[in-house]
Amino acid sequence: MERFLRRFVDIIEWWATLLLLLMVVLVCLGVFFRYVLDASLAWYDEFASYLLVWLTFYGAVVASYHGRHIAFEMVVDRFMRHTRRIVEAVAELFVLGFQVVLFYYGWLLTQKMGDETAVSLVWVKMGWVYSVLPITGGVMLLISVKRLLHLIFGVGSRKGADAAWSGSSSE
Repeated sequence: MERFLRRFVDIIEWWATLLLLLMVVLVCLGVFFRYVLDASLAWYDEFASYLLVWLTFYGAVVASYHGRHIAFEMVVDRFMRHTRRIVEAVAELFVLGFQVVLFYYGWLLTQKMGDETAVSLVWVKMGWVYSVLPITGGVMLLISVKRLLHLIFGVGSRKGADAAWSGSSSE
């Protein structure tokens, strides 16, 4: 399971990179058309917004897998080992609850809005746009269950491959 999840998250990371690249190209194209050609593209702003939403959610999956979301590490790390595991497990339960909500209501929203179309891109179904919610909610749900099982039955807590770097620019 761990190997499959790691590879799947690697694919999602490449997908997020592709989304970022596509968004940069699209915004540059929109700026070029607006300020150089003086002919604004009617659809680029809406499409760039969708790409930003997708990039945010897929990036959240990668951050979740590597344990890089916002946390009170400075406080939690001062606890004794047993207390730290309890606090981390309770925090993970809250995260798990949020991901259940994201998955369930994302699924409902995707079903409800599935046949609607985007305003400026009539060939884009809103079900495609909203599908990011149940997909990322489901993947993060799996990540949280794995982490919670590790906290309850495993020893210590592990943050993934990049555990040596805290993400701080001051290091």
